[in-house]
Order: sequence, then C-alpha cells, then structure tokens
Amino acid sequence: MNVQARGANHPGNMVMLPFSNLRRLREERPLMFVKGKGIYTFDEHGRDYIEAVSTFYCVNLGFSDEELIEAAVEQLRALPMYPSGIHRTVPVVMELAERLAEKAPVRGGHVMFATTGSEANDQLLKFTWYANRVAGEPQRRKIISRRASYHGGTIATTALAGSPALQEAFGIPTGDSLFVSHPTWPIGADPGETEEAYTDRLVEELRQTIEAAGPETVAAFIAEPVSVSSGMFPPPVGYFQKVKALLDRYGIRLFADEVVTGFGRTGRLWGSETLGIEPDCISCAKGLSSAYQPISAVVMSDDFYSYLEEGSNSAGIFNHGGTYGGHPVSAAVALKVLDIFERRNILGHVQSIMPIWQKALASLEDHPLVTATRCFGLAGAVQIARPGEGGPVAASPSLAPGGLSEQLYQEGLAAGVVVRPLQGCVVLAPPLIITEAEIGELSRRLRVALDATLAALPR
Repeated sequence: MNVQARGANHPGNMVMLPFSNLRRLREERPLMFVKGKGIYTFDEHGRDYIEAVSTFYCVNLGFSDEELIEAAVEQLRALPMYPSGIHRTVPVVMELAERLAEKAPVRGGHVMFATTGSEANDQLLKFTWYANRVAGEPQRRKIISRRASYHGGTIATTALAGSPALQEAFGIPTGDSLFVSHPTWPIGADPGETEEAYTDRLVEELRQTIEAAGPETVAAFIAEPVSVSSGMFPPPVGYFQKVKALLDRYGIRLFADEVVTGFGRTGRLWGSETLGIEPDCISCAKGLSSAYQPISAVVMSDDFYSYLEEGSNSAGIFNHGGTYGGHPVSAAVALKVLDIFERRNILGHVQSIMPIWQKALASLEDHPLVTATRCFGLAGAVQIARPGEGGPVAASPSLAPGGLSEQLYQEGLAAGVVVRPLQGCVVLAPPLIITEAEIGELSRRLRVALDATLAALPR
C-alpha cells in the first residue's frame, strides 16, 4: 500500500494513535515520518527533524544503524521465531539473559523477558504477589509509587501512574496503590529549607504512608531513578539511600524502573548506578534494543527469584509467559546493542558530551520564556512560562501538555526539532550518539521555536 500516494484523502482515523486527540485524526493527516539517519528523521516531504527525545526516549543509538539491522536480518535467516517456554529456548535468548544478569545492579540477577516496558512492570507486580504468597505473606499486595510518575499503560501499571485523572478516565482500580510526593528539588522546597531537610520531609511522608496503610500490607516501592514524565527532576542528594534504608526497616522491596534511564541515558549503564541505588529488581526496555525491536526484561535479585523458584517447584510449573517474550530477533538485536556499547565506548562518549549538553541547555535561560533548565546525564528539561509568570512547584500529574508547552512543541516541529511537551516544560533526551555540533544545532532550532512561541503570544 502506498500511503504517501493516497495523501490527504487517506482517512487517518483508521489507525488509533496513542497520546493523541482521536477526533483530530478525522480532520487532519498526522505527521508522517518515512526514514531516519543518526539523530534525524525525515517526513514524507523530505523535511528533516532532530529527534530531541529519541522518539519515546528509546532510539539511543540513533536511526538506521547498519550493525543493528544486520543483526536482525541474520537472526531472521537463521531462526526467525521460536517462543521461549516449556523448557525450550534459543541460544541468543540464553546469552542475552546471562549478559543482562552480569551487568544489572541487582545481586545474583535472574531475567524474564517481555516485549514492552509496560509489560515488564506489569509482570513484576504479578511476580511480587506470587513471591509473597509463597513466602507466607499474601497480604503484602500494596505498591507505593510517586505522583506524576509513569510506569506503563496496562491496567496494573496505570494504577501506579500517579495521575488521578488518567485513572478515573479509564476506571482503573487503585485499591492496591499508594502514592507519595515526587521530588522536585529545588522548586518544591519550603522557604529556607535545605536539600537535606527537603529529602527528610519526603522520606517522612513515605514513612507515614507505610504506617497508615499497615506495613504488613505493603509489598514494594517502585520509582524511576529520574522520571521523564514528571518533568525530569533529579532526586535530591541522599534521597534513594534514605528511602532504601526506610524500606529495609519494614521489609519492603525497592524496584527501579529503568525503562527510560537504562542503557546509558545517565552516563552509566543504569540510572541506579549513577545514583547509588541498590534495587531488589529492575525493569528495562527501550534502550535494550535501541527500540529497533520490541523487547523488555525484569531482572530480579536471587532472593526475590528464590520464591518464584520455590513456588514453581511445588506446583510443578511457573504458569506465566507470552508468545513474544524473548523473541529471537529482538534478543539478537539487544545483544548487538551490548556489543556496540563496549566496542564504540558509548558510555565514554555520553560522559564526554554531558558537559556540552548541560551548557547548551543552560544557554537558553536568557530567553524570556525560560524560567529554568534541568539536566541529568544526556537528558533534560526546559521549564517555561509567560514573561512575568513563575513556574510550577510540583511535578504535574497530567501527561496532557496544553498551553505554552504545546505551542512550543508545535513551533519546534516547524523549526525541525521534536521535543516532548509536558505541563510547564518540555523534556529532551536525544540519541546517545549525538555530537557537539549536533547539540549546537538542536539548541539553535529550539531557540528558534522559543522565539516563534514568544512572538505568537498576545500583546
């Protein structure tokens, strides 16, 4: 089918596009991308765009990497599909599991594959409830997450999303969910409050939440090392260490959602490594295959996994799986990603380019619309407000941008740069392969978009 030839007459609402206004599809053809190279994508009219958020924070090695393409083709020719299950699997899946377990920041890692980050987090919750029943603590079902966080789009993970409006819209049951504040240091601090005092206040809120729920009913606390959806606020110093110490006192597990921060985004392979987090389990996806193929994984500590093994041995089976979990082609591409990270020294490149990235974002702070910029690794946020107005003091619980950030997103498209608009800011997470010159061009295009947004404001 030649979609391009059908042009504007093609009824776009035949396809349901996530995170979009579905009515708009009846009236307006969506932006159509047809190819990509490096940090750039190209639309059907040949215009180039810098993918300043790596699409959905995932194409870490850029577009059209020949080694990744060839890895997929080679596996397609050898064995294009074979499910892992019923005591059967394929070599690339076994090798990927071994290498992930070696690299993950959990003790004695064990790996279960899935296809998306949502699915990985969903099955982590399922495994938690299973493990707690085996451990004789079936009442430990409640999961704590942070308001304005995002952990996926399944029923179970939407219940963790920290967005009441989203949960209400879909009628999501949230009886096993508990919520605490998301760190927004320094703008969320009380007047005169130090960073340490701010951290202690958040940890005390967590303690009170656990006590109110009944510590014996709480299973885990799940958090992204740095949350994109909440506006890219790096945690205050010592936050995760104090959270972990509190959780350990109550026998509550810490889960690190590394779907976005995993595979180099923070300058280390894992965000947990960058922040000194010691999680019981992690989930990962996106950068695992540089998003060239759908694959995700849960990496579990030996202690956590031992309960799954014990229950499986008693029942004679671990009754969980999916047809495409650990797909051979996806696993082959993920293995090649790990090879490339080592051979091309991707982490070294990210670490060397991070100061340039930080300086480029900071250079935008002289713009009348910019109230602040934030950086963490090779990610960041540009906080914006109308001249004379202040920015937010808390992470937004809504994924619907609207207002000034939506205007900046549209002007960004016109200027050839794709950003992700949120309430009060736009976030950025470019491919890890970006160069100093490309950072300069990204910054230039973003300033053009800021100027156009300012010019369009009512006088």
